[in-house]
Order: sequence, then C-alpha cells, then structure tokens
Amino acid sequence: MTDVDFNMMPVDKMRGRASRATRAAAIEAAATDSLTLSVHVSLDALEADWRRLEASNTISLHQGFDWCKAWAKSHQNPLLLVRGNLGHKTIFILPLELVRGRLFRTARFIGAPHSNINTGLFSSDLGDLASQDFAACVIKQLGEKLSRVADIVTLEKMPFEWRGTCHPLASLPAVRNQNASYQLPLLENFETTLAQINAKRRRKKFRVSEKRLEALGGYDHVVAKTSEERRALLDLFFAQKAARFKVLGLPNVFQDPETQAFFHRLAALGETENGQPLELNAIRLRGENEGRIIAIAGLSRKGDHVICQFGSIDEDIAADSSPGELLFFLMIRRQCAEGAALFDFGIGDQPYKRSWCTVETVQRDIVLPLTVRGRIAAWLHRSLVSMKSAIKKNRTLYAFVQRLRQRRQGTSAGASSEMDNG
Repeated sequence: MTDVDFNMMPVDKMRGRASRATRAAAIEAAATDSLTLSVHVSLDALEADWRRLEASNTISLHQGFDWCKAWAKSHQNPLLLVRGNLGHKTIFILPLELVRGRLFRTARFIGAPHSNINTGLFSSDLGDLASQDFAACVIKQLGEKLSRVADIVTLEKMPFEWRGTCHPLASLPAVRNQNASYQLPLLENFETTLAQINAKRRRKKFRVSEKRLEALGGYDHVVAKTSEERRALLDLFFAQKAARFKVLGLPNVFQDPETQAFFHRLAALGETENGQPLELNAIRLRGENEGRIIAIAGLSRKGDHVICQFGSIDEDIAADSSPGELLFFLMIRRQCAEGAALFDFGIGDQPYKRSWCTVETVQRDIVLPLTVRGRIAAWLHRSLVSMKSAIKKNRTLYAFVQRLRQRRQGTSAGASSEMDNG
C-alpha cells in the first residue's frame, strides 16, 4: 500500500479519507459483531446448509457431508459441528470431532488421519467479513464455545492458497505441515496433459508395461460397478497393503476395523450428486493368471477435482511391469476424457508423485490451545511437526529412522525409498 503524507494533503481530502476509513471500520465491526457461532452434534440437522456450502469448487471433498457421515458412523468420537451464522444465513461450518487421548482432548477435522487436504466449509461470499478481523473473531468464539470440552483445536492440512482463492483463515498463525500434497492439472486433452511431464517418456513406460503384461496373456482396466465388486476390491487392497507395510516395517494405517468400515461405507455409496466418494480401479490379468488383481487404486471425485486416496500392488507377480504406474496412466487418461480438471496424488512426498505432478501445494496446521493442557499440546504439536520436517528433509536420517522401525517390527527388509505420510 502507498504511504499517505497527511502533511501534504489538503484538509478536505484528509477529512474525506478519514471519514471513509471510519465508515469502513464501523461496517466491518458491525458485521463481525453479528457473526455468531453455535456447536451441534447432529450432522443431519445441518445437512441442507452443509450441502449448499460444499457445492463450491474450493471446498475439499474431505469436508463433504457424505464423507463425514461415513466416518462418524464408523467411529464413536463425539461430534463438534461448529456453524457460523451471519444473521440467519450460515456462512461456514467447521466439521470437528472430539478425540480423547491419555493427556489431551483434541477437537480436529472429522476423519483427519485419512484426509489429504482440508478446507472447512466456507461461503464463497463472506462480504465485509473476509478480513483478519473475521478470522480472529472465529478463533475467539471457537475458544469460548469449546474450552469446556476440549484442550486444543487442530485444523490440520489446510492450504491457505487453493484453486485460485485465499483461505478465510489464512491470516491466523500456523505451522507448515511436514507434508505437502501433489497435483497434476488435467488440460483440454490427454496429450496436452502428458506434455507437462515429458509425454515421450511416459508413453514409453506405458508401452513397456503393456508389452510385459501381454506376455502373460494381457490385462483389463477394471472400474468396479457393483457394491459386491467394490467390496471385494477393497478387501483385497487391505490385504495387499498390510503385506506391503509389513515388508517396509511401517505401521498399517488401514488395519483398524473402524477405518476399514469407513472405506466400505464410502464405497457402498456409489456415485452421488456431487461426485464419487470412492471409486475402485484395478489391473486384472488375463490368460493363465485369469482374474488375478495386480494393482488397485481408490479415487474420490468432487466436481472436477479427483484425489487418489490409496493404492497397492501384488508384488508376487508381474512386478517388473510397474502395474501401479500403468494404472495411474489409465486412470488419468480416463479422468481427462470425463472432464476432470485436477488429478490429486494426495499428501506425502514420494518419488512417483513428483514424477507425475507439476504442482506442489503447501499445507498448514492451525493450532488453537484452549486450556493450560492445550498449550502443552500445542507446543508438542509444533515440535513434532518441526522434527518430522527436519527428518524428511534429511534422506540419510530418514533412512535411519526407517531401519529403526523395521527392527522394532522384527523385519529384515531394507529401508525403502518410499515416503509415508506420517
């Protein structure tokens, strides 16, 4: 902003500017004063406003009504659904759940452990409230409403710049999450899309994969259509992923019955008005290995945004054909043809993501302590994020940590170059 020299400004202009600034401040203060927050425990009671807000292209599918309801039905965490009203109009919803640990009570985004990108649900038109005062007012009232039931509020994995918009809470202090997320813009056609990432090399790898699978009898790209097909592929994914984590000496983030029930609920929804909560894709062999599934991926789509939630491969057969890479090639080609605009590989730095993606999205954590214990929890959160970030930046140190994990789990496998999302 250009500095204003009041000593050189005519008195009438100076008064005019001061008057306009005073009126603007008064309007903003009045708007902020009329912002009220309320806390709810029932998703269904907020469904109409929720679905209206989530329709925006800038809202993450992880804050979608169907996603959050599937998680809530599969877990027993109390819900803390924070609604912000301006007069009688709902302008935002923060879908939180309460997680009770041994030391701290944390209010976090619903399903946070398995979300790739979080935005909350904010109206695209906040009027005079789109300011630092709005963000400060939200946090102040959030503390007043939740301090009796929670020690800390964590709004994790939030991009402050997302799809051309600045997040309404971007003015708040935040720590950079140890992981970024990675995206590939989908352009007018598949050829143009591939041109962003060395199309010649991609096509060569695709032909090599196809040639090796043809030697085994060929393959089919399968997109599960029925609930039975989706259930079968999802169960096979859990088995393949468990085997992979065991080899790597990593904790299995999909092993809990509640987590598996959550993904089964998503898959059972099929296609909805707003997209596809969970679509199962696979590579299935023909020939002597007829029916063998060698690669699986779960995609979620909301509007024109597609996120790969997870993937796995069968490492006992055809591993040299790079079935995971082949499946990504086929899925991205299909999503281009179906009008998607952004293919999201999700959070976590892995070499294959960097090889496909041209966009890296920084994510941040807003941490709000509500009690004395909450201040300790906030310090621990920031310290842990800083430590993880330092470890992941140091490949030698990260490999050492991986070896420690492997020894702890009693496996002799060597350290992997694959990066987990922790």
